[in-house]
Amino acid sequence: MNYRVIHKTQYKYSGEVGLCHNEARLQPRELPNQQCRASEIRIDPSPADYLERQDFFGNRVAYFSVQQPHGKLVITATSEISISPQQSLSEFGTDSAWETLRDRLTQDLSSDILYAMQFTLDSPMIHTSETLAEYGRASFPDGRPLLDGVRDLMQRIYTEFTYDPEFTSIATPLAEVLEHRRGVCQDFAHLAIACLRAQGLAARYVSGYLETLPPPGKEKLVGADASHAWFSVFHPNAGWIDFDPTNNQMPSEQHITVAWGRDFSDVSPLKGLAFGGGEHKLDVSVDVARLN
Repeated sequence: MNYRVIHKTQYKYSGEVGLCHNEARLQPRELPNQQCRASEIRIDPSPADYLERQDFFGNRVAYFSVQQPHGKLVITATSEISISPQQSLSEFGTDSAWETLRDRLTQDLSSDILYAMQFTLDSPMIHTSETLAEYGRASFPDGRPLLDGVRDLMQRIYTEFTYDPEFTSIATPLAEVLEHRRGVCQDFAHLAIACLRAQGLAARYVSGYLETLPPPGKEKLVGADASHAWFSVFHPNAGWIDFDPTNNQMPSEQHITVAWGRDFSDVSPLKGLAFGGGEHKLDVSVDVARLN
């Protein structure tokens, strides 16, 4: 599948901003099944400084600063991406018991597993607790294959929680999400990751996009027309495997990966510091169009 993604962010200020510094994670990653054929970020007003780099997790980051007074800031990222199918769960064959694979994380000193170990720990926005551990434990009885347990956890979040964009904000604690069984894709990804880490497993947060218009005869996926989020679990034999609890599916050709990290704080599409400006209004639009 070939797509064009246009992600537009606009800040309108009540006063003038004299100077701002920003980081944007808006350009898709290069992956075995995903190629970013073209990507461009346009900024208005034009920045005095602009630099692209990779962060610790290998995400593409654009740093820029606007050093002229401005009452509005518009950032438009346009990318063209090609995606091929990923493996389904059935293609992994007979899976090992989850406890066996969990124990390998503390016993195997290979580079891949040492890297994955950081994703077993608490992070700025994900703190494990006994309550979260108990919720996740129901999906991981003794001897259950790892991927069966993760899929069960994904399905439980999908069926037991209500997608409600009015209920949470970036700062809503996971304890409230679990208590009220409501949230958005970011919350569901954080919840699944917390439950997995509480079992001693490695899980990371993934940000990206969903195709805006579904194929003929298919329902539109929840989370389209905005940035989307899901999670990956580390399988010592197969690597990182993605799951989307908001839509109860493994990410496929309709999912476009932009960045990953420990939680949302590592992959925020845009963050920075502005001097002046007073109050501001934020408008974000995302359009994902299939090109073939």
